[in-house]
Amino acid sequence: MRKGRAPGVGIAKFKARLSEYLRAVRRGQPVTLLDRDTPVARVVPFDDERQPLSVRKPIRRLQDVPLPPPLGTRVDSLALLLEERSGDTHDAALALAARACGQEVMGV
Repeated sequence: MRKGRAPGVGIAKFKARLSEYLRAVRRGQPVTLLDRDTPVARVVPFDDERQPLSVRKPIRRLQDVPLPPPLGTRVDSLALLLEERSGDTHDAALALAARACGQEVMGV
């Protein structure tokens, strides 16, 4: 394990050396778990003194949040879904989406 900062360790290595990493966590060193060099989790020492989670009041009502503007294209999402589920998934959906946007797809 590296010293001085939270070590990053692959999942397989963490599993193989679980006891070693848990001892480090008990000593106060957090461990970052990596999945193909991407951090996915952090193991940190347990804190009995943590404050309970507080839920704040909303700053505005959901009804007051403005909706985004329409996309500007006329796409029948139900027709796309039905075409996708019919079997010719990629080509049929691509052709239907292109037609909805006023385009033509050749060879489909």
